[in-house]
Amino acid sequence: MVSRVGYNKHFRNNLFRRFYSAMKYFVTKVFFICLIIALGSFPFPSPAAVGQAASPPAPADNPFFKPYQTPFNVPPFHLIKNEHFLPAIEEGIKREDAEVEAIVNNPEPPTFENTIAALDHTGIFLQEVTSVFFSLQSAHTNKELQTLARKTAPMLAAHSDNISLNEKLFQRVKAVYDQRQSLKLDREQLYLLENTYRDFVRAGALLNEKQKNRLRELNQELSLLTVKFGDNVLAETNAFKLVIENQADLAGLPPSVVAMAAESAKRAGLEGKWLFTIQVPSIIPFLQYSEKRDLREKLFRAYIMKGDNGNEYDNKENVRKIIALRQERARLLGYESHAHFILERNMAKNPNTVNGFLKKLWEPTLAKAKSEAAALQALIDREGGGFKLAPWDWWYYTEKLRQEKYALDDSALRPYFKLDNVRHGIFTLCNKLYGLKFVEQRDLPLYHAEAQVFEVQEADGSHLGLLYMDFHPRESKRGGAWSGGFRRSYYEQGKRVPPVATIVCNFTRPTADTPSLLSADEVTTFFHEFGHALATLFSQSRYRSRSIARDSVELPSQIMEHWAFEPALLAEYAKHYKTGEVIPAELVEKIEKSKLFNQGFITGEYLAASILDMAWHTLLETTDVDVNAYEKKVLDGIGLIPEIVSRYRSTYFNHIFSGGYAAGYYAYIWSEVLDSDAYEAFKEKGIFDQATALSFRKNVLEPFGTEDIEVQYRRFRGADPKIEPLLRNRGLEVKN
Repeated sequence: MVSRVGYNKHFRNNLFRRFYSAMKYFVTKVFFICLIIALGSFPFPSPAAVGQAASPPAPADNPFFKPYQTPFNVPPFHLIKNEHFLPAIEEGIKREDAEVEAIVNNPEPPTFENTIAALDHTGIFLQEVTSVFFSLQSAHTNKELQTLARKTAPMLAAHSDNISLNEKLFQRVKAVYDQRQSLKLDREQLYLLENTYRDFVRAGALLNEKQKNRLRELNQELSLLTVKFGDNVLAETNAFKLVIENQADLAGLPPSVVAMAAESAKRAGLEGKWLFTIQVPSIIPFLQYSEKRDLREKLFRAYIMKGDNGNEYDNKENVRKIIALRQERARLLGYESHAHFILERNMAKNPNTVNGFLKKLWEPTLAKAKSEAAALQALIDREGGGFKLAPWDWWYYTEKLRQEKYALDDSALRPYFKLDNVRHGIFTLCNKLYGLKFVEQRDLPLYHAEAQVFEVQEADGSHLGLLYMDFHPRESKRGGAWSGGFRRSYYEQGKRVPPVATIVCNFTRPTADTPSLLSADEVTTFFHEFGHALATLFSQSRYRSRSIARDSVELPSQIMEHWAFEPALLAEYAKHYKTGEVIPAELVEKIEKSKLFNQGFITGEYLAASILDMAWHTLLETTDVDVNAYEKKVLDGIGLIPEIVSRYRSTYFNHIFSGGYAAGYYAYIWSEVLDSDAYEAFKEKGIFDQATALSFRKNVLEPFGTEDIEVQYRRFRGADPKIEPLLRNRGLEVKN
């Protein structure tokens, strides 16, 4: 993020508003939530063909109210307008309410089929509409959509509460749950039943009426605050522009970076100048190469001050309110803190386990980061810099040190990582492992001209699903990278409903003279998000609801990263964009030798953000908390050196304040224990071994979210995961 994890679809206290936030967010991943619809046989009916037959006539020009008549039944983006969403969402709420009432008023005794499976099948129309709405809100938003999001968020939160706090519905669910031992349910059905019951309880089903009313109020307030937080971060990101008019201020920047800045300026109506922003593809190369320390500082400070400028987009009060309301809600539901509430459903189970895990990694990471800072300071001193290393210097001197130690320059790698070639490399990998084929579909509707869509086929040519990809930053797109979907797979009357997955990124744009050339980090991000998409495409769940432990959700994505720079795969895709020359062996060797370089910084800034997340969501006294003071207290308390800033400061930490990673940002490195150990299985048998890939697909990816991940993982690996591969990959030595 993001992928979709850890929820039964009827407990969406934050689901709809979380859907569009960047989860990696990426890396940034932003794990975000894929909404799904239940459709019939192929070709699939549109929302107009499902739901309540007695629904009143709808406006004739609203594409949501009639058959799509598009290939693969994809949304007709060319017909969808902003004004179509509100009436469709309102109608979707009405239809799902009627579907729930039909379950409640069923005169037959409660059974798995007439209650649990029936409940899983409600809300088809609404989820079809909202999957489009929230995808656009994150990938191609505008003021009208943002206003509509603020209007619909409390509507959807209230609708979710009306279902989860429906006493008669809960009694039917409880009746089935209480007799679960005597029912002849298979593994997936029992897992769905148990999670449906637990989610009702976690959503307040056991509260008294006064408590339920307060819970509704809390969910309403939170629904608005989380939307507002994300909108503010986007506004702050778009607001800052560093315009360079004097060519001397471009000193040190590679020609490709200068060309990219010129293109950006031209698009902004500033032809003849150079424009840099705080979007990652723009800011990172500037920090790596610019010799102008004052400009590096200006750009860096603009980035870390997002949401903390005392203006209309300031997020400090939103942070304070969100934390206070989440903690009140957790206590209302019987939990010590929001972290206790969240972690109950994760592999870690409780905050003590998470904090112990993070502390174990933090101590060696901090030592490594201090050593790296000392090396950078020594380089500054050797050059006669006469100043102390600051955060805006780290990238610049790290790049210099990388070249000094390994003769490896990031700008020398980019020509071998043309975006189309990297995509080809991923397709090749998926073919080698799983036999997949990718066929571009040029006639399908797109939500933006820059998006592209591929049909994903099995080895025998049969249809597996569709994949939309959207690669470059723009003002209408949130930062980071994520994977989501317009439809998630499940089974309808014995037939699989294929998914429509999405990958959305913010990669380096092409210029007038060069195609999009990716950095090594962007290559890794592409592989990462593709792993999330594979989990969506491979899913074989019979039901629409999944329940995946948040701290395991990065397993499918992060295992894909391991292949990105394998020499055998690089030979397939890393080819110079001009000459077609395969990346030289000596350059591949330098990549391998430098893989542990700067790991103290990379791991340190990530762990600092994870620790900050846990601190916020275990904070019990939230009255009048000073956001910046508390953040400083937490980071000073772990000894974070001043040369490194937490990967996300509180005021732009979308993952936890507008996304689905509250008390869960640690999930990336927790999942890394799983993916590092899982990749060992491939290394043992061969990194393209199809038997190992088939086992991973059948035991982990296909049933993901339909069974406890511990059981799935042991079935694949034959044992519990070991932490040693993670430590080796990070270059850490952890004391027992």
